[in-house]
Amino acid sequence: MTDAKDPGSIHAWHAHVYYDPASREVAAGLREQIGARFPAARLGRWHDVPVGPHPAAMYQVAFSPEDAAALIPFVALNRRGLTVLVHPETGWPKEDHLQHALWMGAVLPLDASVLPEAE
Repeated sequence: MTDAKDPGSIHAWHAHVYYDPASREVAAGLREQIGARFPAARLGRWHDVPVGPHPAAMYQVAFSPEDAAALIPFVALNRRGLTVLVHPETGWPKEDHLQHALWMGAVLPLDASVLPEAE
């Protein structure tokens, strides 16, 4: 294998927690748990309609590579059926969302046309 990517290029992580009106309360509970357990994580705004490449309502959680080893498994075990997209931030948004993504639950179709190649 050639041109292996260096995990050291990950400067942050994002988790996008998707919800609908019926699951918004579950999403709020997960958000509260993340905020309490990971105080350094940045909890983004609620987007009750699709925004950017995201096809459904969601909020974002931004967190450091140092928190990733604990936060990602926490979300996996506590998402209560919610769909969550987790991706690294390497400076290449299109690749990060489409090729380096980890999905928990359903894989949703992202709108790649709004994702820039590079930051």
